[in-house]
Amino acid sequence: MKKRQLGSLEVSALGYGCMGLDSTYGKPLERAEAIKMIHAAVDHGVTFFDTAEVYGPFTNEELVGDGLAPFRDKVVIATKFGFGINPDGSRYGLTSRPEHILGAVEQSLKRLKTDVIDLYYQHRVDPAVPIEDVAGVLGQLIEQGKVKHYGLSEASAGTIRRAHAVQPITAVQSEYSLWTRNVEHNHVLAACEELGIGFVPWSPLGAGFLAGAITADTRLDSSDFRSNVPRFAAEARAANLVLVGALKQVAEQRGVTLAQIALAWLLARKPWIVPIPGTTKLHRLEENLGAVDVQLTTSDFTAIEGTVSSTLILGERLNKAALELVDH
Repeated sequence: MKKRQLGSLEVSALGYGCMGLDSTYGKPLERAEAIKMIHAAVDHGVTFFDTAEVYGPFTNEELVGDGLAPFRDKVVIATKFGFGINPDGSRYGLTSRPEHILGAVEQSLKRLKTDVIDLYYQHRVDPAVPIEDVAGVLGQLIEQGKVKHYGLSEASAGTIRRAHAVQPITAVQSEYSLWTRNVEHNHVLAACEELGIGFVPWSPLGAGFLAGAITADTRLDSSDFRSNVPRFAAEARAANLVLVGALKQVAEQRGVTLAQIALAWLLARKPWIVPIPGTTKLHRLEENLGAVDVQLTTSDFTAIEGTVSSTLILGERLNKAALELVDH
């Protein structure tokens, strides 16, 4: 597996998003099967694993902690804080008060069965707490050896700059893919490049859509978060399949898959971009990792950009409640 740099942090060129192993996409894998998937990712050279306390909530961190325990000194674990979570698992909004962060990190360390979190993201920016205060707490945790690197998720360029001035940021995570390109236009990618910050695209395959896993006839279970996303509504899905059909032509010409085209496009954007696709299937894992060896040509880029620019994507990328939590 090829390696890349997120700031000063070296990771595999593709990471593994663990969220879907036991939450979010409907019926979870059995625990033993989920751990097998984590082990398979390690066996295939993946060293970068992404989770969060809110996934489950809590259970995903426990799963990742158990799955990676035998390889702890060989892997990088990223997790996140920032949601208020009640004991019963319900949420009560965003909270990044310093005392909350100090309590959250201790619980994440226990669930992950580790002494240090390699990359600790603020999951969503809390407008009630100055970002300078959050960055200051992360600086303290780094000094104490409980955290190695500080990250932000779905943060604006202005917030990134303000936080970085207090405590250097290693990585920023936001949704980024062939059908979600906000970070190209809102100065987030530009800020990362200027400041030497790595960028981690989540949902790099459009929650499966860009891999061809969703059709107009696909039925989404009510427990699947996509069932409440405007972009996956029946009418929008039918319209958006035009993009998939056009990309499929490019993939077929190259003799690769849709997923590999989508991931190779991201990898080619910048050398400090590390996508984190997730999957519950071994053959999909192997397919995704094959994207690292796909070298896109100038004609490939021209064809892809022509396809994307001529296709109107219908529907917002998240539901209204989720979009309201994004820092602008």
